[in-house]
Order: sequence, then C-alpha cells, then structure tokens
Amino acid sequence: MKKFVMAALGGTVAGVLISTQVAPLLAQEASKPASVYEQLDLFGDIFERIRADYVEPVDDKKLIEAAINGMLSSLDPHSSYLPPDDYADMKVQTRGSFGGLGIEVTQEDGFVKVVSPMDGTPAAEAGIQSGDYITHVDGESLMGLTLDQAVDKMRGPVGSEITITVARQGQQDPFDVTMTRDTIKLTAVKGRLEGKTVVLRITTFNDQTFPNLQESLKKAVDEAGGMDKVDGIVIDLRNNPGGLLTQAISVSDAFLDKGEIVSTRGRKPEDSERWNATAGDLAQGKPIVVLINGGSASASEIVTGALQDHHRAIVVGTKSFGKGSVQTVMPIRSEGAMRLTTARYYTPSGRSIQALGIQPDIVVPQPDAAPAAEDQTSEDKPEAKTRSEADLQGILTNDSMTEDEKKQAEEERAKAEEAAKLRLQDFQLAYAIDIIKGMKVMAQDTDADPATPAAPAEAAPEKAPEKAPVKPAPKPAN
Repeated sequence: MKKFVMAALGGTVAGVLISTQVAPLLAQEASKPASVYEQLDLFGDIFERIRADYVEPVDDKKLIEAAINGMLSSLDPHSSYLPPDDYADMKVQTRGSFGGLGIEVTQEDGFVKVVSPMDGTPAAEAGIQSGDYITHVDGESLMGLTLDQAVDKMRGPVGSEITITVARQGQQDPFDVTMTRDTIKLTAVKGRLEGKTVVLRITTFNDQTFPNLQESLKKAVDEAGGMDKVDGIVIDLRNNPGGLLTQAISVSDAFLDKGEIVSTRGRKPEDSERWNATAGDLAQGKPIVVLINGGSASASEIVTGALQDHHRAIVVGTKSFGKGSVQTVMPIRSEGAMRLTTARYYTPSGRSIQALGIQPDIVVPQPDAAPAAEDQTSEDKPEAKTRSEADLQGILTNDSMTEDEKKQAEEERAKAEEAAKLRLQDFQLAYAIDIIKGMKVMAQDTDADPATPAAPAEAAPEKAPEKAPVKPAPKPAN
C-alpha cells in the first residue's frame, strides 16, 4: 500500500513538473508561427493599402522587389536582392567583362562611398579616388536610395555621358565629374619588370586572376633572364575591391608552401571551413612586398592577411578597407538571386579584420601628385645640379677603376636616377622596390660574411610541383 501511495505521489509530482515547465515551452513554440504569420498578414495589409490608396498606380513587381531588398539591406551593407538583370550582370563581371564606369561602391550611413576605381576605366581616368562620396548623378540626389538603385542610375548605354557629383575629404565643396560610359574589360593581373623587381598589379579577383598571375609572373621572370636574376616580387593590391574567394585562396597558395590560408565561420559550427596551402612557391623563396591602401578590400585582405601572418611578405602602404565577411549568391525564383552574408573570414592567426582592416608592417602614405612646373614656387622647384670634382678642369684621374668598372658605375648611376623618377610617379611602389633591394643587399652581405661557417653541401631539392588553381564552388567575397 505504501509503495502504491509513493508511486502515485511520484506520478503527481511528475505531472506538476510537466505542467509547470514543459507546457510554457510548448505554448511559446506554438506562439512563434502565429507571430510570424501575423507579421506577414501585416505586410499583406500594407501592400494592399498601397495598391489601393497610393497617389499613383504602382508596379506590383517593383514594390515587392523593393520590400525584399529592404529586408536584406537592413541586415548589413553587403546583403541585397539581385533582380534578373543585375544577377546576369554580376555573372558577367566575375568572368571579367562588363559595361559601366569601372567603379566599386558601397553604402555608408546612407551615402554612396567609393571603395576603389578600377585601373584603366573611365572612373580611374577621371581621377575618382577611394573614399570619395557620390552625392548626385546627373543632378539627381542619391539620398534615400538603396545601393542597387544608386548603381542603376550610374549604369547606361556604352558611349553615353554621365555627370556625378563628388564630395571628397579635404575639399570644402563638392564638385562635378563628367565621364563617358564604356565597356569595362578587366585584365585581372598585369606584370612588369622594374629593374630586377617583378611587379604584379592585381586589379580584381575574377575567374581569370590566378591564370593571369601565372602567365604574368612567368613572362616577367623570362624577361629578367630567370628567377635567379630577380631580386624579389611586389604584389600591388591597392584599390583592389576583391572578388571570388576561391581566387584569393589560389593567389595566396601560389606563394605559400604550407599552413592555413583562411578560415570562414558561419552561424552553424558545421558550416565552418578552412583552406590550407599546398607545396610549391611560384616565387621560389624570393622576398615579397605587398602594397595595400584604403581601397584594398575583401579578397585582397585575405591574400594580404595570409602572407603577413606567415611572415612571407612585408606589407607596405596604408590601412585596408576592413571587409571581413563572405557573401553567398543564392539563385531564387524568376531568375534573380539573393546576395546574403553567410560567414566571417579569419586570417591564419585567427584575427578578423571586419571593420578594422589590415595594418601595414610599414605605413607609407601616397603623397599628393606633384604640382605642374609652372605652378611650383621657387621653394618647390628642384634644386639646380650641384657641381662635383668631376666637373673641374685638370683633375686627377681615378686609378682604382678599370674602364669596364667605370662603365658599370655609370650604368648603376643611371638606374638610380630612374628609381628617383619612379618615386615622383608612385612613391609607395618605389618604397616597396627599395625594400626588396635592401633585402637583396643584406642577403649578399650575409653570404659574404667570412665569420659565417659554410653550410655543408646538399643535393639540390627536387622542383616543387606547379601550383594548380583551387576549384571549390565559386563564392564571391565582395
């Protein structure tokens, strides 16, 4: 009898616990769908009221698209709805050719802000700069428009003119810039030889970036007479707004032998991903300097962060843009798409650069362009050529140098003068090349130091396998 009572009492207690703890949870879960449906009903009511009572007839499709875009853009500046035409344009852009001004923009506090102009485009030729704000297009204000609406106003037929109003820090009044729209054909990577330094200018991360990098590097190295004739490599990522995550991984992998390149972490732990480098360094261990500025964003920051964290490159320039998120483009009904922020990315050391950017190892601002000769004051003008012993009459000859050595010294002097000219044209690039030269000299001094014991002879290592492009599913990083 006692056992029965105790069992009954236990059942009663259990029943009380269920009713006091589980029932509210069930009620809470049951209330969630109802709340969502109520909000959807509210949306439907407002939609019908607009259709019935707005001062002018409305386009139902445009109204719904605007509502969808508003919902996405309220999340962050990089999430948005892509109507069919915009989605088609985006797919063309990732293949490296599109129509427009050649300008990458974002939205900041309701204003349209320039991330960077693209090399060789109407925007770059017109002098548009990273950090500029575009306030009007053809006299119409962009205030209150979404980013996609503002971009639509800047698009138009190739060959047509457009006037944008620009507000720039340091200038009191906004000013107008008139450009002609053009077909933008991007060569993702352009390589050249500056003395004995290879300069790789990467303008974007599209499908062609890694193949262009391999081709440009090989061509410049061949021009130099082989990698043993090259002092180092400058990777110029200034004003590169980013692009495909897969291409950023491939470019980083090209100069790393091992270790993590980047990781992404989404809302769910199982969605986290990590990419590691494979063996082989296209630069064969040569010194690398990476150039960045405020227009270097997203995929550019992935490459910079990977090379910086692995101490594979010295980073020079000014702080980068600070876009540390990854967007996934998801096709939806009616041939449109949704660009949704799905993850943050982290550099190999585990740091997120979101809203912080990457700080260069050596901060080197780019000076303003030198004024024209006629605008220079007497204080600004170059100093007159100074006289030296060589200019005097009847001087003693130099008996310590042969004619060949004198000729070599003259060639070195001419190269130094060319380097000085580059400083006037692009101070940051000249600084990066000077770092490469300095590292070369230090390496030579170390090799020539008699106090340093010689390393035992070893067999030459086998050539590392050529890097192959990474081919996971494309995922835009900007």
